Amino acid sequence: MVQKAKILLVDDRPENLLALEAILSALDQTLVRASSGEEALKALLTDDFAVILLDVQMPGMDGFETAAHIKRRERTRDIPIIFLTAINHGPHHTFRGYAAGAVDYISKPFDPWVLRAKVSVFVELYMKNCQLREQAALLRLQLESGGRSALGEGREPVGLLAELSARLAAVEEQAEALSKQLDDDAAGAAAVATAAHLERKLTGLRRALDALEPGTGSGTPQVPSQN
Repeated sequence: MVQKAKILLVDDRPENLLALEAILSALDQTLVRASSGEEALKALLTDDFAVILLDVQMPGMDGFETAAHIKRRERTRDIPIIFLTAINHGPHHTFRGYAAGAVDYISKPFDPWVLRAKVSVFVELYMKNCQLREQAALLRLQLESGGRSALGEGREPVGLLAELSARLAAVEEQAEALSKQLDDDAAGAAAVATAAHLERKLTGLRRALDALEPGTGSGTPQVPSQN
């Protein structure tokens, strides 16, 4: 089973963190607090996050500097960042947020429903990627063990392939529905690009599975990278 996604909330004001928790609690995910950029970077050393909500105006290391550190780390550079700011200095200020690697830039006060909807998109994408990695791990195990299944000793390779194919079909169906939802909701370009990347990974995994079917060839297919 896929565990709950973790969402990192970064703000130096406790009342703002409390408000964000109230807004996002309906998503039923794990909300992690950080009261500074330094604290956020420490949390990112050990945990994986679906999305980061990052306040721009913080004492010491501000949001822009924090985002720059996040994007420089290979482990964290692909985590979506949504900037939150109480001030708006016009297009130049907004551009600086996107240049720092943010997928969105929201001015306070913001619509709670809109923020929750935006975060939910990235949580869904994260969950789909987790499912894809699980399917890829099962496929690699099948390739490396010559047909011995991690789901139970003694299962025939054909039976394992059928189960893997069924699981992958479920993920493919969910990914397709998510892509249609993104189109309908006019989501940001970053979310659409992430969904397209997920679909390409699913296509590669489907080809690898098809190549294992009896009569399709004796070579060992390459399992697509999940990075």
